[in-house]
Amino acid sequence: MRRVLIVTYYWPPTGGSGVQRWVKFAKLLPAQGWQPVIYTPENPERPALDTSLEAEIPAEAEILRTKIREPYAIYHRFAGKKAEGTGAGLNPINFQKKSLKQRLMLWIRSNLFVPDPRKSWVKPSVKYLTKYLREHPVDVIVTTGPPHSMHLIGLGLHSRTGIPWVADFRDPWTKMFYFKHLGLGRRALRKHQALEKAVLDNANAVISVSPLVQEDFVQMTSTPVHLITNGYDADDFAAPLPKRNDRAFRIVHTGLFASDGNPLKLWSALAAKCTEDLDFDHRLHIILAGKVDDEIVSAVREAGLGHKLELPGYLPHDRSVEALRSADLILLPLRQDPEYRKVLPGKIFECIAAGKPVLGIGQPDGAAARVLDETGTGRMFGWDDQAGIATFIDSVYEKSFSAAGKGVENYSREATTRKLVELLNNL
Repeated sequence: MRRVLIVTYYWPPTGGSGVQRWVKFAKLLPAQGWQPVIYTPENPERPALDTSLEAEIPAEAEILRTKIREPYAIYHRFAGKKAEGTGAGLNPINFQKKSLKQRLMLWIRSNLFVPDPRKSWVKPSVKYLTKYLREHPVDVIVTTGPPHSMHLIGLGLHSRTGIPWVADFRDPWTKMFYFKHLGLGRRALRKHQALEKAVLDNANAVISVSPLVQEDFVQMTSTPVHLITNGYDADDFAAPLPKRNDRAFRIVHTGLFASDGNPLKLWSALAAKCTEDLDFDHRLHIILAGKVDDEIVSAVREAGLGHKLELPGYLPHDRSVEALRSADLILLPLRQDPEYRKVLPGKIFECIAAGKPVLGIGQPDGAAARVLDETGTGRMFGWDDQAGIATFIDSVYEKSFSAAGKGVENYSREATTRKLVELLNNL
């Protein structure tokens, strides 16, 4: 069996479907003739831990761990348990107004820790893994980021060992939608650009999860850039659902819900429909599962919908999937940033696999909108399109719209793993 070294910060992964990517690949790789060797921190800083995913790690996987030193503990002591200012809770790097403390902490994080606060793990990891690889060879090295320091580990290992190296970008680097909000000085900006170029030009192959990001990378390097999106695991959708005995009309969102994606026109449309339709008013139930910014909750309450809101908090992955499958309408809000149109959020694939209509609110010409249109599973509306949002809700409520599900299987984890294996075999 061939061996692939996977350098990742999140293991076991958090509940986000983007960072689940490599636990799902690891699950399926052995059947395709590849043993995963996972290198990861022993003591990472993580927003949440989903222990339910540990059961999916195959017996063939070898796990390597070393300690990491990073400054986030100091940051949390300085910033306090809850950061100050608008939109600070879940996504402090955005266009919204910041407090003086937030601006200071962001400047320190952005300019003193390039490319990210995990930079101190790079040199010890290269030293440790170089020794390990002499005694335990592998056929390919894969690094997955962000954090992009993981790619610097790959760069160092590749230069020392000559082992083929794949850089997997779950998000872009300097073209990430929030990059312009980091408050970078000239020196830090040049360093980011130089490191990114070194990774792109020295890797044997680059992977992007979005076609629009792939196009950007193709313009930046002569290294082959492959598109391997995130996906859904069919096994997660195989269990029978408990029978519903209620008449509720459930609108469900799962995962992180940050304030810079607050769909104000949706709350207005729902409030107006409740006023016009007493049956809808009686049946409406809004479930926001996961981490939700206070601004979102306040907006729902200000619209007069607070008594219809349920906040179950963070759910393990299996329960998150169950919530999507039990929905009548799935909510997929994107970030209010023009450059976010290039992003293909990992959660979209579980949304389209759930078999329920998906209401997207974001960039109608973006990568996520393409997937909804291609599969016929939903529609994407702009943030200000209250009329379009309301009409779509009517069509779902009246059962005149059904999620067609055309070609959804192309985004299964099995399909994406076949693409990965083809790439690894060629290297």
